[in-house]
Amino acid sequence: MIAADLLSPGLGLIVYQAIGFLVLLFILGKFAWKPILGALKEREDSIESALLSAEQAKNEMQALQADNEKLLAEARVERDSILKEAIATANSIKEGAKEETSKITAKMIEEAKAAIEIEKKAALADVKNQVAMLSLEITEKLLRKQLADQKAQKELIDGFVKDLNLN
Repeated sequence: MIAADLLSPGLGLIVYQAIGFLVLLFILGKFAWKPILGALKEREDSIESALLSAEQAKNEMQALQADNEKLLAEARVERDSILKEAIATANSIKEGAKEETSKITAKMIEEAKAAIEIEKKAALADVKNQVAMLSLEITEKLLRKQLADQKAQKELIDGFVKDLNLN
């Protein structure tokens, strides 16, 4: 029986334990449950707001990423157009330089031809002058030799006078 008394408690003990449990529940309900539930509610709200913030941040990141991709695409298009424009400008400058070089070359060739022609004319004039001087010197020497005597000089002067009267 002693073993049976240990297994089944008395009615008074059960009532005291029930009253103590109810008092404990009342005290916990009055002082502990509200702060614990409030803290849990606050924690739940903060977790929910953190999840919402994370979702908003994710959406904003996706929007920013889309904007970045759009800006990159626009930048690529602008870069391509700038490169095309630069290539066109460079080709235009090259063609202009070629044309200018051709004009300058043609002008230099014309100037060189003109200078050569002037030098050629000057050289021909110099040669003519030298030939004339040589001719005069030769003629003078021939005339001196032929007109060495008085009689030949008189005949030459008479011939000149006759030619002058006829003209």
